Amino acid sequence: MGEKKRKEEAKKKHFVFERKNYKFMLIGVAFIALGFILMTGGGSDDPAVFNPEIYSWRRIRLAPALILIGFGIEVYAILLNPHKKK
Repeated sequence: MGEKKRKEEAKKKHFVFERKNYKFMLIGVAFIALGFILMTGGGSDDPAVFNPEIYSWRRIRLAPALILIGFGIEVYAILLNPHKKK
């Protein structure tokens, strides 16, 4: 009797993460992607001309902050235990 139950449990597929974890992971990926999108551009087509826009607040402060926040959300999503009861 117990052997049959163990075989049935072994056949069931268990996911490592739950739906809540995947939602946070997608939010984290969105933050990271937005950070990289905000970091692009600012260069010059002519290498002899300097464009100071490359040092804008958006590229130096905002974009890296969004990327770090996204990585923080990813770590939280991995460590989140959706089965924990209060």
